[in-house]
Amino acid sequence: MRILPASISRRDLLLGSSAGLGRIALASLLSQDDSRAGALTPKKGHFQAKAKRCIFLLMEGGPSHIDTFDPKPKLDQLHMTEFTKSPTKFAAAMNTGKRYYVRSPFEFREAGKLGIPMNRLFERFANVADDVCFYRGLQAESVNHPTALYHLNCGNQFGGDPAVGAWAAYGLGTENQNLPAFVVLPDKAYPQGGSANWSNGFLPAHYQGTALRSEGPPILDMNPPPGVAEAEQRANLGLLSKLNRMHQREHAEHAELAARIESYELAFRMQAEMPAVVDLSKESQETRDLYGVGHADAEVDSLARRFLLARRMVQAGVRFVQIGVSGWDSHDYIEKAHGARIRSLDRPMAALLADLKRTGLLEETLVIWAGEFGRSPDNGVRGEGKAWGRDHNAKAMTVWLAGGGAPRGKIVGATDEAGGAAVECVHPLKDFHVTLLKLLGLDDARLTYLHAGRNKQLSQTGGETIRELIA
Repeated sequence: MRILPASISRRDLLLGSSAGLGRIALASLLSQDDSRAGALTPKKGHFQAKAKRCIFLLMEGGPSHIDTFDPKPKLDQLHMTEFTKSPTKFAAAMNTGKRYYVRSPFEFREAGKLGIPMNRLFERFANVADDVCFYRGLQAESVNHPTALYHLNCGNQFGGDPAVGAWAAYGLGTENQNLPAFVVLPDKAYPQGGSANWSNGFLPAHYQGTALRSEGPPILDMNPPPGVAEAEQRANLGLLSKLNRMHQREHAEHAELAARIESYELAFRMQAEMPAVVDLSKESQETRDLYGVGHADAEVDSLARRFLLARRMVQAGVRFVQIGVSGWDSHDYIEKAHGARIRSLDRPMAALLADLKRTGLLEETLVIWAGEFGRSPDNGVRGEGKAWGRDHNAKAMTVWLAGGGAPRGKIVGATDEAGGAAVECVHPLKDFHVTLLKLLGLDDARLTYLHAGRNKQLSQTGGETIRELIA
């Protein structure tokens, strides 16, 4: 057994031991009769679920509905006429001066049997339009990125509350005890607000999102550190187990240590299965090509790997997977910026739906595409001509749903003729959250957790189901 320096502190021991977890974790803890055991075992929802799992595609930055899935011919007529912004809490105030309506720089096409309009750059995604429901009636409540992202992901603009994925894990558990219930595949840069976007909040630690790396191996330290024998690591972790139990008896109120132990336990279980799940080489060359893995464009390749990994995750039993796609905050040069993002996203996104469908997973997997808000019909001042962009707009946005009980090949709701605000089937975010949970078989009013003296829920104050989004 390796002799530990007498001067090492308990905190240093905890931090140091977690860095190279390897194949052996706190085996003695796993054998204990823990009151938390079974927290992530599969559970029945409140009623029959349409979807067993969810993949949430987070378009961080606010994609323009006007330039993606909700074209506005009226803007051709209004182009370069003066735009007056309403002085409300929904109006971004970062730009001043005279502003003008501007037409979209993109061409649109009709896709699917219904002739759903979409940006022509969505070449492959147009082929799966008949499996998608486009919702144009959603409204956010903030035009500030961090608060809007918190609201979309956690139901609370100020952060600190559980993410949607955490609520799903709390209500349904996971189908595979060897993997996290809630996995996050972030972009190279985390969204504004950081990891609080997939926090467990006031729920127990085992419901938090597990973020994988966007570059290189998705998970580090899956094997023992070089030069450390398995028996030696087992002995060190056995000692750590004793110190943990001692510390817990002395400070039972400290949840931080319990959370660390939870992560050790999950890591121990993950050793057996996670390496195979994240190994994309196990997929056929045909499937890798479908997504664009190995594409010459590094952005396509990066997205392809995450989208394919998401399919492998839900297929392996993960309850909720969130994929972050940044780069949508186009205040200027929207033709260049949105164009590049759409081109890189088109292939992996279309492949995900096609692959889920051909593997039989789409019927029970809800796929959601959403940003934190939409964008305004004006130029946002910061550019003219080829430099035109758009400002934040919480009153109008497009999200889409596919699989898992969502309608197919349908448009729900509408925005006004200039795309400034939703005018049909208008609902706030809390109603969207209630609907998402219902598709997963969960009742927002019954999915509660006692915290700070009251039963809390995802919607905060309750909401209604958007019935048009349920097939």
